[in-house]
Amino acid sequence: MNNRKRWLVLVLVVGVAGVVALWPRDRSPEPPPTSTRPSQDVVALRQQAQLRPCVPGGEGGVDVTCLGDGTRTALALKGPLLINFWATWCQPCQEELPVLETYAKQPGAVPVVPVLVDSREADGLELLARLGVRLPSVYDSSDELRKRVKAPITLPATYYVAADGLVRRITDPPVFTAPEQVEKAVR
Repeated sequence: MNNRKRWLVLVLVVGVAGVVALWPRDRSPEPPPTSTRPSQDVVALRQQAQLRPCVPGGEGGVDVTCLGDGTRTALALKGPLLINFWATWCQPCQEELPVLETYAKQPGAVPVVPVLVDSREADGLELLARLGVRLPSVYDSSDELRKRVKAPITLPATYYVAADGLVRRITDPPVFTAPEQVEKAVR
């Protein structure tokens, strides 16, 4: 074989290798992350969190899980009510939850319902226990409640449900840092 044929074979081999390397591959979706926490641990976390009971739902409500006892309930959008969407990875949420807890303890406060999204139930219970937040909280694993109020994916997101059922997003302030801000927002 002469030099010219050797170079031609070499170029062909390198070309085929390049095509194979760049050829798109069918990537299987990665499996969803699994919790390393056993399910019986959730029961212990519920006891540790000591959340106040969820208020039984009503007609037309969105099916959610009560974090306090694990039961399914329908959360009705009937006010007055303050709904706060939060996640365990959201730092502003972690700062806001104790503020909401303090506000909710005041006489005449509008009921506050924190709604855990984008997180594992066990992680949410653990965080609430660590923060000392005992509000009746729910877990919206299917994201139905967030879809119903057209909440953005950015967190935290807080909504006031008026007595007439009108739902409005609270954007001023975007994150509550004092109970007085919550009181002002729900007037």
